Amino acid sequence: MTDNIQEMYIKARKAFREIEFWPQERVDEMVAAVGWEFQKPSTAQTLARLAVDESGIGVYEDKVAKIQNKTRGVMRDLIGEKTCGLIREDKEKGLRIFAKPIGVIANVVPCTNPESTVSCIGLSVLKTRNAMIVSPHPRTMGSSYLAVEHGRKALAKVGAPVDLFQCVKHTSREITRELMTGCDFAMATGGAALVKVVYESAKPCHTVGAGNVISIIDETADLKVAAAKIVKSKTANNSASCSSENAVAIEASVYGEMMEALKNEGGYLCTTEEREKLRKYMWPDGKELNRDIVARPVAYIAEHAGIIIPEKTRFLMVLGTKPGPEDRFSGEKISLVLTVWKWTDFSEMVERMKEMQRFSGEGHSSSIHTNRDDRKIELALKSNVGRVNCNMPHAAANSGSFFNGQPTTDSLGCGTWAGNMTSDNINWRHFLNYTWLSDPIPEHIPTDEELFGDYLRKWGRD
Repeated sequence: MTDNIQEMYIKARKAFREIEFWPQERVDEMVAAVGWEFQKPSTAQTLARLAVDESGIGVYEDKVAKIQNKTRGVMRDLIGEKTCGLIREDKEKGLRIFAKPIGVIANVVPCTNPESTVSCIGLSVLKTRNAMIVSPHPRTMGSSYLAVEHGRKALAKVGAPVDLFQCVKHTSREITRELMTGCDFAMATGGAALVKVVYESAKPCHTVGAGNVISIIDETADLKVAAAKIVKSKTANNSASCSSENAVAIEASVYGEMMEALKNEGGYLCTTEEREKLRKYMWPDGKELNRDIVARPVAYIAEHAGIIIPEKTRFLMVLGTKPGPEDRFSGEKISLVLTVWKWTDFSEMVERMKEMQRFSGEGHSSSIHTNRDDRKIELALKSNVGRVNCNMPHAAANSGSFFNGQPTTDSLGCGTWAGNMTSDNINWRHFLNYTWLSDPIPEHIPTDEELFGDYLRKWGRD
């Protein structure tokens, strides 16, 4: 049976029209109802169980925690925010700014987060008085559909139109294209290949990019603490997140000590021979990543690569050789494999990192463990990424957490570096239009002094 996208759009549009001019109080009640439903332990557990069973990837317990934390984090970010009617006024300039919804949003979700992406984007869509039709990944259609059904249940409870949330039952590339083309706006969370498909729909959209987080560690870091944070992040949900560390870059003076700290946290450093076996398994054709390794347990990866590992191994490590396509280990791996680099010159390492991310993951994010603020600033100024996280488990911090100020989301814009429209953590602010109401003010025409004073004093009028 094929989904009738046109009929789904008509129902979504009708639901949108019903809430288009709702006051903030009623909108916030609707958002709270859906947020409460998503974060309930019973809901999170059911969705996580189905997502793991359908996809065969990830860790059930980590998914339960992620669904709850993401939902509650988004709710935290929405508290007190104005999205209805007059949201800002500047009396001196005679301006009043009114927030307007977009309409019906096509939400294309990945198999790595088939339920929490529905929650994160869904709550932002409702807060801004939009409707949403979800296009699930083919591997996790049931998970996303069930997440939407939970949302509809909550909408009905508070008297909101349930068709604000809908989900395609039988997805395909053709159906997804049709949905994005037929809706008013598209939000697509996935890799670089998806970006091209989304823009071909010729509709306004937000997209995301690939991750390739390199975590720089210098001699001022607390190495044991840094290792524990990196490994906590790396092993969470079997490294399914695009924000998981793909590599560590260790200052030479503390290289040995840091490597021991990583090994004590369950890391196994592959020999040259084992590295080659792993490379052939991960990139059978030398170019495309074997999707069978994504978010799989480390024992599964080792067995299929023909590597014997110690019993308590939590992740594999390989030495990096050269940034770029000549060494595939320098790119994104979405698996429990961590590439190790050594450096002596910080600025050179930043440039090496940029080269790696030009190959894979430009625009996404970077990580650093240091007590030197000048290095944090240099990394933020020079790296072409939307986010730099300092002294934190990167996957837990990058898309928002309760121990940092990043907006909570499952969708990370990677800017023009990755062909995206924004480098922000995508949230409610990205689903609004604005009308500026302007009244006349006393005319003031600026003088030459006001406009060019410093220039004229230095260079004259010639």
